[in-house]
Amino acid sequence: MREESWDSLHYSEASNASSRDEASEGDNAEGLGSPTFLTVGDVQRAIHPLQATADRVGKQVERFAESLDRLNSRKQQKLENSCYHALALVAEYEVIASRTVDRLRKIYTPGKLNKSQKSSKRKGRSSSGRLTPISIHEDGDEIGMSNTNIEDLHRWEQERQTWRLLTLMLQADYPTKEAISSNTWYDGNLKRPASCSSIHRYSSEHDAWQTFLAEDDYAWEKHTVLEWLKMSAESSGEEIENVIEDLELGSDRGAGLNPQGWLFSRSEIKRQKMLRTWPQPLDPDSPGIDTSLVNPDRTERLVTQLDPDVFSRQARSLREEDVFFERAQWRACWEMIRRGRSWESIREWCQTRKDGWRALCIYGDARENEHGTWQSRVLWRRICGKAAKLGGIDEYEKAVYGVLGGDLLSVEKVARGWDDFLFAYYNSYLLRSFDNFVERRFPSTAGSIHPLVPAFSNGLQEMSSTQVVDKMLKTVSFEGEAKNPLKLLQASLISKRFRTFIEEQGQKWAQLANMEERSKIMDKPEPQSTEPTFAADVTLESYDLLRILTHMIFIFQELDPVIYKSYAIENIVVAYVDYLGKAGKQQLLPLYASRLSSARAIQCMARQLPFITDSRERKITVQLMKQYKMNVKAILDMQLVLIILDMQGPEAENTSNYPKPHILDYNPKGPRYMRPVKRGFIGRSIKGDEQDVINAFEWYLLLDGLWQETMRSGTILYQYLLQSGRLAAARQLSKTVTFSMISLNKTEKLLGRSIDIANSQHTSEDEYIDENALRRSTRSRSIQVRQRRNSSSRRRHRAERDVLLGHGGTFLDFENLMVALDALERWKDIEAQGENLADPRHAKAWKKEIQTAHDAVVDSMQPLLYGWLQYPKDDAEARAVNDIKVAYLPEMILAYNSVLNYGGHSLSREILLQCMDLAATVAAERSELADIFVRAGRMSELVNSMAIASKNILRAEEAGTKPTRKVKRLKGASMDIWSVKVSPE
Repeated sequence: MREESWDSLHYSEASNASSRDEASEGDNAEGLGSPTFLTVGDVQRAIHPLQATADRVGKQVERFAESLDRLNSRKQQKLENSCYHALALVAEYEVIASRTVDRLRKIYTPGKLNKSQKSSKRKGRSSSGRLTPISIHEDGDEIGMSNTNIEDLHRWEQERQTWRLLTLMLQADYPTKEAISSNTWYDGNLKRPASCSSIHRYSSEHDAWQTFLAEDDYAWEKHTVLEWLKMSAESSGEEIENVIEDLELGSDRGAGLNPQGWLFSRSEIKRQKMLRTWPQPLDPDSPGIDTSLVNPDRTERLVTQLDPDVFSRQARSLREEDVFFERAQWRACWEMIRRGRSWESIREWCQTRKDGWRALCIYGDARENEHGTWQSRVLWRRICGKAAKLGGIDEYEKAVYGVLGGDLLSVEKVARGWDDFLFAYYNSYLLRSFDNFVERRFPSTAGSIHPLVPAFSNGLQEMSSTQVVDKMLKTVSFEGEAKNPLKLLQASLISKRFRTFIEEQGQKWAQLANMEERSKIMDKPEPQSTEPTFAADVTLESYDLLRILTHMIFIFQELDPVIYKSYAIENIVVAYVDYLGKAGKQQLLPLYASRLSSARAIQCMARQLPFITDSRERKITVQLMKQYKMNVKAILDMQLVLIILDMQGPEAENTSNYPKPHILDYNPKGPRYMRPVKRGFIGRSIKGDEQDVINAFEWYLLLDGLWQETMRSGTILYQYLLQSGRLAAARQLSKTVTFSMISLNKTEKLLGRSIDIANSQHTSEDEYIDENALRRSTRSRSIQVRQRRNSSSRRRHRAERDVLLGHGGTFLDFENLMVALDALERWKDIEAQGENLADPRHAKAWKKEIQTAHDAVVDSMQPLLYGWLQYPKDDAEARAVNDIKVAYLPEMILAYNSVLNYGGHSLSREILLQCMDLAATVAAERSELADIFVRAGRMSELVNSMAIASKNILRAEEAGTKPTRKVKRLKGASMDIWSVKVSPE
């Protein structure tokens, strides 16, 4: 079933995509003078207002949903105290994001990316922000990519980093063998090392570092975040050649870094040596050297030798071109270290530029170096720390030594954003913690190092992850990133405050949803006394963020089902479900709504069902709700209740009165004439919410059984429509969901065959076997036994039908009421067409129509005159039906009498006798109609109407309108008794 559902969804999406493509072709076709018609695309956009957004990320939305759907099967294999099943889900989400990034990078080729980045630096981005995409074909995933832009690439890259961070943080919190071994979707695993209990004073630093990470949980967590920062910088950063491009231009060496070292300074030194004919190195103290070996502006003295530390040792400078070259080299080294490149990679890069010494200077990171003891490396780190503070030609050189030595301030100076600052702090924290670790483990040995190189402060003030994040949130230079939702999400994961973050976002979404008007899907939150910790810059259109947060909520709910269940948190899921509904992803709604708490799931789905009008989609939705074990009946009931509450409005009056229908028009001729039927008293206009409530009731046809519940809901719906005077909607309901339709739909499950119990109340002649005939039968005894069994079965079925009819009697009576009202309005429309008909042919045709309409009124009024609404189910329904009788029956009987009176004049005088039949029916001993007229205070109107009918009979006889044939009336009555002469008044 699950696979069929996804296949159905893909088929539906393909059909929609095809129709939208056809619509697009039609929209682009040119036609002169042709009228403008709605295209298929227009209809699609009208039905699904977020279709464009859904098209852009449609594949990703579906894949996220498929991965979530597979989570249920993984739960069966869930390991105790393990996050394996959750990690597998996060892995799939990251794969989706990674593949999307790869496809976008194919569209926005590296050359175009670089060109765009250069253009944005110099001239600013164009107004559209778009690049011309190239066509790609990879498993059909190019669908929707034509609507993307470069910003989508950056956003999906950030999303990939976020999913990676979540995986690493879960691994740090749930260190299971299974979870770690499954981590195969990254370039390298972050497997926590095992403790080496045998480390000693001569152990390598690598062994000491591994033991440090194995024994210190906080250090391992910081190490995890630091590695994530490196991976993120590597995957999303510019090419290093592009980063140092501006410095390269200043080095005056053409395209690409010319591997010739300090080219211009070397030339100056050679020139001086040639002038002085000195074979040995130039001495900085040589006479005249200070005035001859200077830069072209003669403002700075140049170095006399070319060893790496000459400009700091001699306090002299390089040629400006070489300064740019040197700064470019150190910037490149910083970028490679920041991105987590291995030392071998850095060495290869430096060697190609004949700068191998530079790679050697930075060799010794405890995270890579497997040579040398930890004692020598402690000294080396402190020397690097001192170099970061005191030496260096450029701030990036200081930053390189600051990273190696754990100095915070030197690295902070080159931090260009949130991630760089976090990298600086966590790197410094880790190295300082490692030094403290070896000092605690070997106090005597570590202490002997201090006199050699005095300990110095690395600028680090010890802070927790929460304090680090809070500091970044308050830093002015990070103000822009402090509003970025994904950055704040990452910060919440790092600082272990995801629940706080998601609670605040749920509150924010509720505030936005209720800003202009009251939201139907989430309540307005109470004002908060404190400022939110994570003030993300979100809008109601932040659909991608909704998707990410929703799936993260589900992941954390798998790990802790209790703490991540709150109204504010579920606001996020509800908002995402609403987005899916608006984007036309109806088949995904049950999957996500089922993850909510029971009450919220019912309300959430109830809000979405009215927008699903296609019968096939409805059937699939019901199947999916059952598949995800949702309470379908409760959802349908809630849907009906919510729509009715919306129709009533927040200030609806709590009244049980039923307004009287205005069927009869005012009589301009006075009380001596019968009041005519008013034309169009029902009306034709049906509002959107009224159609919604009818659509809501149609859902009950999709449920097997539930006869009583369906009848009760339909009865409540009729009561509300009649109570609120929505006669047009009630009539539409009586035509859309008829009693016969419900019976044929549900009796197959209840009775074993599909029948219309409203039209099978009376036993046909051949349905039941006459017992006397059975006894007189000359057939064999076995045949008689079989016939008796069949007769018993038929009687049982008849009893079952009677029970069903008893439960649905009130609903059927309301339907009969609307049929009668509709017949009256239809009759009036035809009657009005008969005025001033001059053409005899038209008059003849009209007489046939009015006869048909008259017969329809007579037939439809019969159920209302005999036992209408006689069997309410409880006291509340009894009070309601009594009020409805008082409101509707007097008006309808008077209108019926008016129709009979008109028929007696226009069709046949025999019809006038039916007025007397009507009077007899009202006055019958067992009838309650007379009492209803009394309670309605309209008995005098009935008497007056009947008196007018009697006089009309007399006038008809006096005028000599003889009947063409004898028609027997009630108990053999005829018109002969009225054959008398009356004097004019």
